[in-house]
Amino acid sequence: MLRTYAIVLVLVAIAGSWLTRMPSSNASSNDRILIAGSGATSAAAGESGSSQGQKVDELDQAIELTRDENGYFFADVQINGAPVHMLVDTGASVIALSRNDAQMAGIPTPIGMNDVVGEGADGEVKGVEVRLEKVALGEKSAEGIPAIVLNHGSQSLLGQSFLGKFASVKIEGDKMILR
Repeated sequence: MLRTYAIVLVLVAIAGSWLTRMPSSNASSNDRILIAGSGATSAAAGESGSSQGQKVDELDQAIELTRDENGYFFADVQINGAPVHMLVDTGASVIALSRNDAQMAGIPTPIGMNDVVGEGADGEVKGVEVRLEKVALGEKSAEGIPAIVLNHGSQSLLGQSFLGKFASVKIEGDKMILR
């Protein structure tokens, strides 16, 4: 199990390195966003029932994320009913939550969290393995999803333990489309 997490963390580091080299979008987050498959635009993210930069196509339930100015894709996810702003990491095999996000989602976190859950560029990564009651993004939800809570770090990652529930995840220019 430890070997699996070490591989996951190496893949996360590689994906992060790759993403930082991607060109950033010149569009601001307030620009109009095309709703996947509809041909219509929306001036405000609230019009589709999703947060800004994240659209749900009502025809085929596709979720479209817009690349952030820093080159990354982010999604506003519900973890056990709590809103969590997550970096979408297709190279991570599980969801990785910051301690703060885990606590907001009602996940108890031990004081120490000194178990090694993987290996990173700076050495051992410490945290605890958990199972999430419910994860939801747009109309897509799943229960009993494996995840880790990290002892250090403030950015939560949306990994394959949830992304794998979609039939496809593809990037077209500055859009990531989840179907």
